[in-house]
Amino acid sequence: MTESDREVDQGRRRLVGLLAGAGAGAAVFGRALSALAAGEAKVTAGMVKQAEWMTGVAFTDEERALMLADLNESAEGIDVLRGLALDNAVPPAFTFAPSPGVPKPVPETAAPPPRRERPAARPSSDEELAFATVRELGRLLRAKKVSSLELTKLSLSRLARYDPVLSCAVTVTSELALSQAKRADEELAAGRDRGPLHGIPWGAKDLIAVPGYRTTWGSVPFRDQTRPETSAVYRRLEEAGAVLVVKTTVGELAWGDVWFGGTTKNPWKPDQGSSGSSAGSASATAAGLVAFALGTETLGSIVSPCTRCGVTGLRPTFGRVSRHGVMALAWTMDKVGPIARSAEDCALVFSAIEGRDALDPYSADGPPAWPPRRSLADLTIGFVEELFEEDRGKDAKTEEEKARAAEWRAIDLRSLDVLRKLGARLVPLKLPTKTPAGPLSLILTAEAAAAFGGLVRDGRVKTMVRQTADAWPNVFRQGMLITAADYLNAQRARTLLMREMDEALSGVDLFVAPTFGGSSLLLTNLTGHPCVVLPNGFRMADGTPTSITLTGKLRGENDLLAVADLFQRATDFHSRRPKLPEGPGRKG
Repeated sequence: MTESDREVDQGRRRLVGLLAGAGAGAAVFGRALSALAAGEAKVTAGMVKQAEWMTGVAFTDEERALMLADLNESAEGIDVLRGLALDNAVPPAFTFAPSPGVPKPVPETAAPPPRRERPAARPSSDEELAFATVRELGRLLRAKKVSSLELTKLSLSRLARYDPVLSCAVTVTSELALSQAKRADEELAAGRDRGPLHGIPWGAKDLIAVPGYRTTWGSVPFRDQTRPETSAVYRRLEEAGAVLVVKTTVGELAWGDVWFGGTTKNPWKPDQGSSGSSAGSASATAAGLVAFALGTETLGSIVSPCTRCGVTGLRPTFGRVSRHGVMALAWTMDKVGPIARSAEDCALVFSAIEGRDALDPYSADGPPAWPPRRSLADLTIGFVEELFEEDRGKDAKTEEEKARAAEWRAIDLRSLDVLRKLGARLVPLKLPTKTPAGPLSLILTAEAAAAFGGLVRDGRVKTMVRQTADAWPNVFRQGMLITAADYLNAQRARTLLMREMDEALSGVDLFVAPTFGGSSLLLTNLTGHPCVVLPNGFRMADGTPTSITLTGKLRGENDLLAVADLFQRATDFHSRRPKLPEGPGRKG
C-alpha cells in the first residue's frame, strides 16, 4: 500500500467514525460507505480548482490531492447537517455585542420637571381623533373623553376603508382587538392603569409571532404559517395594555414593499410603494389606521418606509429590544423598533418593549429612555458636513432627478438651522473611512443564506414573488457560496469598524446626517448604533415627505429622542397628514 493509499484509507475510516458518532441516518451512512467502497468521490480535484476563486488562493495539484480525503469527510458531514430540521427560531451558538470594548456609561442628570399638559379635549371629528398621538389619546382615555373600545372600532373601520387602497394589512385581528379594548376600559374604570399605552390600538409587522394568528413573513412559502412561540414584544405590549388591531404587511422575508398579496402603498402617493420592509407598519401609521406600530430593521427597514410615509421611527441600539418570536434574517444585525407619529410616542413604546429577555441571548438592558434626562444645552451634536455639502444629483440621469436632489439637500440644510435656533451646539464630524463598510454587507448575505438556505435546497425559493437580481432568491444562492473564513474575517473587520466608530463619536453625544447620505445607513446598522428618523419637509413636485436622521451613541436613545422631540416641537412636519382615497371595501 502506498502512502497515498494509506491516507485515503485513513480518511475513509475517519469518515465512518464521523458519521457513526454524528448519529447519521442509515440511508446517509449506507450511501457514504457504498460510495467509498466503489472508489467514488463527492469532491474531486477539479471541483477544488473551480472553487478556488472563492478563497483568493490558487492551490497546486499536490495540495489539492492532499486535501481530498478530508474534504470528502466534510462533505458527508455537511450533508448530515443539512438534513437537520433547523427552525428559524434557533440562533447560532454565539452572541454579538455592538460595543467594541467595555461599555461606557451614558451620562444622566436628574429628570426635568413634568411638562404642563393642556386639558384633554376630544377632537371635533373622528378624522382628527384617528391622527392623535399616543400621548394625546392617553390623556383622552384617562379623562373619559373616549374609550378604548371606541378607538379600536375606529381603527378597524379605517382599516376596512383604506386597506384596499394601501394594501398594508395581512391579518386584521378584530376579535382579539375588541376583547383587549373591553378589558382595557374595564381596568381603567377600576383604577388599574398599566401606563401610557393602555387602551391604545397598534399594529405588528407580520414577522412578529402572535398566538392564534398567522405569521406569514410576507412570503409565499409561509403564507399559512402559525408560530408556536409568543414574541417578547407582543407579550410586553399586551402587559402594557395596548390593543393589537392588525398584523401589518412586510416585504417578502423582510425586503422591500412587495409581499404575496401585492405592493403596500404610500398614503401620500398611493401609486407609489411605501418602501420596506416595515412597509405596512409605516403606511398604516401614516394613514391614521393605528396609533403606532412595530417594525424591524436589518439594513434600512425602519428608516426607509418611515421616510417614504412621513412618520417617525426609532431603530434602537442592537440588543435593546428582544427579538424572541420575531423572524430571524441576520442574527447579528436584526433590530425591533417603534414607528409612530412623533418622537415622544416612539419613546413611550420603546420604554414598554426594551430590556433584557432571557429568551433572546443577544438582548441587554440599558438606561431609561423617557422622560428626557438631559437638556439640549448639555449636548454636543455632530453633523457630517461632507454629506450635507455633497452634490446629491451628480449621478442623476434627468433634470427632474437633479432638481429633486437639490431640493432635498436644501431641506436638510434647513434642518440644521432649526437645531441651531433651538440652541444646539453643532460641531463637524467625520465618519470612519479606514475600514470600508460596503464589503461587510456580506455578513447580512451570509446570515440570511444560513437562515433561509433551506428554501434554495428544497426549491420553495422558486415560489417567491420577486425573482430578480435584487431579490432574496438570488442573494440566498450567493450567500451559500461565502466561505466560513471570509464570514468570520468580515466579523473581525466589523470589530475594527466599531472601534473606529467609537473613536469618531468620542467628542459628541449624537450626530445628524442626511438619511441616505454616504454609507451612514449601512455603517450604523453594522455597528449597532441607534437612530431616529423623522420627517423634515415635503417635496414641491409631488408633496411626498422627506426625512433627516439623528444617530446616537450605543444605548443613547434618551439623547436621541430628546433632540428629536425638541425638533418636532419647533416644526409641524410630523403632524401633517395625507389625503386618503377610499377603496371599494375590505378585500377578502
